[in-house]
Amino acid sequence: MSYVERRRFLWIVFLAGLLMLALSAVLTNGTTLVRLSFRDLAQRSTAIARLRCIGSESRWELGELWTETRFEVMEVDKGSLPRVVTIRTIGGRYGRARSHVDGVPAFQTAEEVYLFLWGRAGEPYRVLGWSQGTFRIKRDDVTGMENVTQESAAASVFYPRTRQFRRAGIRNLPVAVFQLKVRKALDEEK
Repeated sequence: MSYVERRRFLWIVFLAGLLMLALSAVLTNGTTLVRLSFRDLAQRSTAIARLRCIGSESRWELGELWTETRFEVMEVDKGSLPRVVTIRTIGGRYGRARSHVDGVPAFQTAEEVYLFLWGRAGEPYRVLGWSQGTFRIKRDDVTGMENVTQESAAASVFYPRTRQFRRAGIRNLPVAVFQLKVRKALDEEK
């Protein structure tokens, strides 16, 4: 193999490597969540509530796309909330633009959720722990029974003690049991 052929071959290998590196960066999930226990979520939140989504709006602000979602408050387990609260999350859709951050919840109009919120009155709230503080409510069409599933139950979460990623979280827990779990975690706070 001549010097020119060898050099061309090395350039092709180098460019193929760069292409593979770029593709892996695009295709991998980039958000790392440090696990918050259910007790941590309950105790660190300023409010815990069952909410119904009534709409959302996205807009650009300082070069970032943000979404503010409005919720009707159905039930409050911790804190004090007005009848309608606004939750602010990074990312969203605005025209043809779309911004997505792994682990940040997105909500659909009319869906019901339990959220562990953090914030101050008069400002939009944030979801504590993003997907970890988001619990989706699903109703069984046949039995009418409602179950709660933590959004982060499907995501890999980093456990600092073991230095490993694992999938964990609440899945298909009846609402009544979930409410007892919330009360127990709040009682431990006192």
